[in-house]
Amino acid sequence: MLAQLTQQPPDALLALIKLYSADERADKIDLGVGVYRTGQGHTPVFTSIKKAEQILVDHQDSKAYLGPEGDMGFVEALKPIIFGAGFSKLDQIDGMQTPGGTGGVRLAAALAKAAGVTKIWMGTPSWPNHAQIMKDLGVEVGTFNHASADGTADMAGLRDAIAAAAPTDAILLHGCCHNPTGIDYTLSDWEEIARLLAGKGMLPILDLAYQGLGDGLEEDAAGVRLVLEAVPEALIAYSCDKNFGLYRDRVGAIYMMGEGVDCLPCIASNGAALARANWSMPPDHGAAAVRTILEDAALTAEWKDELESMRTRINQVRARLAEAGVAGSVDLRPLAGQRGLFAILPLSKEQIAALRSDHAIYMAGSGRINIAGLTMGNIDKFIKAVATVSA
Repeated sequence: MLAQLTQQPPDALLALIKLYSADERADKIDLGVGVYRTGQGHTPVFTSIKKAEQILVDHQDSKAYLGPEGDMGFVEALKPIIFGAGFSKLDQIDGMQTPGGTGGVRLAAALAKAAGVTKIWMGTPSWPNHAQIMKDLGVEVGTFNHASADGTADMAGLRDAIAAAAPTDAILLHGCCHNPTGIDYTLSDWEEIARLLAGKGMLPILDLAYQGLGDGLEEDAAGVRLVLEAVPEALIAYSCDKNFGLYRDRVGAIYMMGEGVDCLPCIASNGAALARANWSMPPDHGAAAVRTILEDAALTAEWKDELESMRTRINQVRARLAEAGVAGSVDLRPLAGQRGLFAILPLSKEQIAALRSDHAIYMAGSGRINIAGLTMGNIDKFIKAVATVSA
C-alpha cells in the first residue's frame, strides 16, 4: 500500500538551507531560516537558560512521565507574562504544555473542531503551516487579505471576513510580530477587533508566538488581552521557541478560556484526550528550564534583559533599512513600523533568484526575509543588491 503514495514536494526552506550551505562565497547572507541571530550571525543559547539547565542538572531527580498536560508549573508560570497582572478572567482559563507553538496551534484547531467548528478564518499571507494543519485536520479554511499595499494591516479585509463568517466559525489571528509580513494590528485595531468578535460570537484562536520581540512583553500581548476581555471563550497558542531561544526543544502551550469556571474541567479533559492521541505527552526539558527561570526573580530579570537586547537589535535593523528609503523599486520605509523577525519584500521570483545567484543573498521565494539575518556589516550590501535587481 505504501507504494501507492504520491511524492510530496520538498520543503522549499529546507532546500534553500542546502543551497546556502553549499555556497562557498564568503559574503553570503542567509535571510531564509526563521531564527534570531546576533550581530555576529550566531543563534546562542540564552545565558538564563544555561543557568536554569544547570539547576535542573543539579536538582532534577526524575525523568518519569508527567502526563498529557505536561509541566503544569511551566503553564502556571507563563500566565502572568501572557495575561498580565490586571486580567479579570484568569479563573476562566486553564492550560496545557504542548510541543512548541505548532503543537499549541494544532491542539487549538483540533479542540475547535471537536467543539463543532467546521471553518477557521485566517489572514493571508500567513505562516504556511497554519493552512497545512487545518488541511490535515479536515477543517475548511476561509481567507481574507491581511496586508495593505502601504505596509499596514488590511482592516477592511478583516471586517468583511467577520461579517461573512458564521457565529459557529473560528478565526485565527497572530497576536504580534506577524509571520511572514511583520505587519501587526494597532491597539485601536485590536479594540475594534475585540468588539467585532464579541458581537459576532465566533471563536478566536490567538497565536502568540513572538511575545517580547516586537515592542515589549506587555505591549505585544495587549491585543490578545483586549480580545480576551471582550469575548466569552477563546483559545491561545503560545510559543517559547523564539523568546527563550528554545527552537529545537519544542516548548509551547495552549490556554483555553471558557465561559465560566464550571466548564473548564470538560474543556481541559477534551484537550488532554486530543493531546494523548497526538503526542502522548510533550517533551519536558525546555519547559522545565522556562519554569525554573520564571520561578526565580534574578533569572527572570536576566531573561528579560536578554530579550530586550534581541528586540533592540531587530528594531535597529528595521530602522536602518527604512533610512535607506526606496531601493530600486522597493520601498523599505514601511519596515520601520513593522515588528518581529520577518518582513515581505515585493520582489518577483526572478529578482529573488538574481539576489541568490548574483549577490549570494538567500531568501524565501515569497519575498519573506528574516530581519535578524542582517547585520550592520552586511546590510548596505543587501540594500544595494535589492536596488540593483529591482531597478
